[in-house]
Amino acid sequence: MPKTPSSESFSLAIEFYREEDGRWLADIAALPGVTAYGRTKNQATAAVQALALRLIADRLEHGEALPGPLNVSFIAA
Repeated sequence: MPKTPSSESFSLAIEFYREEDGRWLADIAALPGVTAYGRTKNQATAAVQALALRLIADRLEHGEALPGPLNVSFIAA
C-alpha cells in the first residue's frame, strides 16, 4: 500500500499594534521581517498573511522546507 505524504502543519501567531497615527501594524514574530501596516486591522492582517505566504513559497522554491503537503493557519493574537 503506498504511503500518503504526511502533512507538516504549523500556526503563525499575528501580533497587532496600533500606531499613534491610527495605522495598524501586524507582525509575525516566528518569521523575522514579516511585518505589514494597514489603515485598518483587517488590511494589516491581509497584508501580513500575504507576505508570510510569499516568504513560505520562496523558501519552498529554494528547497528550504520539506516537500509534500503543507498546512498553514494564522492565529490573531
